[in-house]
Amino acid sequence: MRNTTRTATVLAATAMGVALVAGCSDDSSSSSMEGHSMGSSTAMESSAPSADAAADFSDADVMFATMMYPHHAQAVEMADMVEGRTTNPDVIALAGEISAAQQPEMDQLASWLSQWGQPAPSSDASSMEGMDHGSGSGMMTAQDMESLMTASGPDFDRQWLTMMIEHHRGAVTMAEKEIADGENPDAVALARTIVETQNEEIARMQQLLG
Repeated sequence: MRNTTRTATVLAATAMGVALVAGCSDDSSSSSMEGHSMGSSTAMESSAPSADAAADFSDADVMFATMMYPHHAQAVEMADMVEGRTTNPDVIALAGEISAAQQPEMDQLASWLSQWGQPAPSSDASSMEGMDHGSGSGMMTAQDMESLMTASGPDFDRQWLTMMIEHHRGAVTMAEKEIADGENPDAVALARTIVETQNEEIARMQQLLG
């Protein structure tokens, strides 16, 4: 009888112990899961942008993207003219750098205009009608481009460098206006890159002209 009672007591105590352990385990697991869930939610909230940067734009940003696109397109066209018209390694290298930098920038400008619900930009220089030498944009006229296409050797180098310096100065002016008036942070950042890069290239071209 005593053994039976003792056995029952031990079994009851064991059952209570298992229940307590299970309860602690459940609470720990629940707390751990809740903590993990809250941590993930907090991490997702903190990593999510507060606002879509692309949605912030002004008329100045639209003008910058719309006008810089054909401006870059003409620079890339001028860079492509180098092939077969000169053997000057400095001019060839510079033309390659200009094309490599400005073509991706054109893609970015077009993407922004699309995000902003604006018409697609045109690479046709006529879309910048009235913006030639006298306007300060640095855009070449059709006659300028024809003259460049018919030149070769040192004459081509001189014309190309002279025209590209003017073209770059126009781009810098346009970019500085975006820096002053633009609201989209990415567009302003690109404008700063254009100012820095093209001013450096202007200095190199001036050295090549002598």
